[in-house]
Amino acid sequence: MSAADLVALVAVGFAAGVASGMLGVGGGVLFVPGLVAFLDKTQLAAEATSLLAVTVVAAVGAWRQHGYGNVRLRDGILIGLLSPIGVVAGTELANALSDRALALSFAALQLYFAWRLARRVLAPASRES
Repeated sequence: MSAADLVALVAVGFAAGVASGMLGVGGGVLFVPGLVAFLDKTQLAAEATSLLAVTVVAAVGAWRQHGYGNVRLRDGILIGLLSPIGVVAGTELANALSDRALALSFAALQLYFAWRLARRVLAPASRES
């Protein structure tokens, strides 16, 4: 691994950590594009690497947020219990798709959630009756 690659990995990791703690993103929101853009990884390799890295980020983030009383344990447990089924199916699908199709799917998902969030935040405040 080159020094430039090491610096890029550290920068992506730090930026994803800050975003995870501040915004609650799972890390993959920055890990995947960072690995593709700055380290020339394939989409599939970036997503697979992100799955490993995000486990550490999520554990530390949940622990810190729990200290502030922000973690909804029941919701987190339900999501966590059901996610492995989806991960198995998604992993099979990811390995069956081309890198281009996978990257476009990732981008489309990011754009969809960005649109939904922007729409919610920019909507006029509802009046309470």
